[in-house]
Amino acid sequence: MRIFKNLSKDKLATISVTVIVVTIIVGLFAPFFAPHDPNQVNMSLRYASSSWEYLLGNDHLGRCILSRIIYGIRPSVLWVLVALFISVLIGAVLGFLSGYFRGKVDAFIMRVCDIMLSFPGYVMTLAIVGILGVGLGNILIAFILVKWAWFARVIRTSVMQYSELEYVKFSKASGISDLKIIYKHLVPVTFSDIAVISSSSIGSMILQISGFSFLGLGIQAPNAEWGMMLNEAREVMFTRPELMLAPGLAIVIVVSAFNFLSDALQVALDPKLLNSKKRPQQKSPTTTVKIQKKEVAH
Repeated sequence: MRIFKNLSKDKLATISVTVIVVTIIVGLFAPFFAPHDPNQVNMSLRYASSSWEYLLGNDHLGRCILSRIIYGIRPSVLWVLVALFISVLIGAVLGFLSGYFRGKVDAFIMRVCDIMLSFPGYVMTLAIVGILGVGLGNILIAFILVKWAWFARVIRTSVMQYSELEYVKFSKASGISDLKIIYKHLVPVTFSDIAVISSSSIGSMILQISGFSFLGLGIQAPNAEWGMMLNEAREVMFTRPELMLAPGLAIVIVVSAFNFLSDALQVALDPKLLNSKKRPQQKSPTTTVKIQKKEVAH
């Protein structure tokens, strides 16, 4: 496919994809990669420095930090990807219905989206968590309830744009069913837009779930999560800063990888951006005059 060919030419995108794929694989098979039980308490190793057995050292309960980082991929990344997929799926279904059929269907769905988007995202999420209670599952439910409306509005705009193309109008005039037109003509062309907005949202969702866990609203002890590990290490952040460094770097690396991938996807899927990136910069008239003067002087 053209998109993979364009991405393979971008070194930063290739590195980002590699980081994301490795992170997902390590998270899925955490028991095989983690050297120790992430919840095993050993007070004799409390705040122990790094060693060959414990590469990143031990926390305040003597637990292996590396093992907890590996197991923390599941709530910090994998479950966020699941919540993102559900949000995009709901937003895509409603966005296609609204953008293709329009009329009363569009008006009703958009009014519901307007109501959902009128509340700030963080406030809405905190309100839902306050009603349902703390925990990873409730935060993921809050993400789905808050995010779907934004995806529905963006996808609706994309569907309305592509619905005006000539071959789509011809398909309608030919009597082809609406479901077949959506599946065969609109889904392929809107997939690029959906991929870009999804990849750009995953980074902010990872930061949000880490922030909620840092505040004690996310996954609860003794389960491992990167934001909660930062909270546990803040009491010794000046005497043992390396305890905050490991989960902090994990968040930065993964979020940066998703953000770089989002930028690369946008360039790879948009021929105009790709051509402008390849096109060499033209020299200004002033620069050309200076070069000519130097050549004459020599």
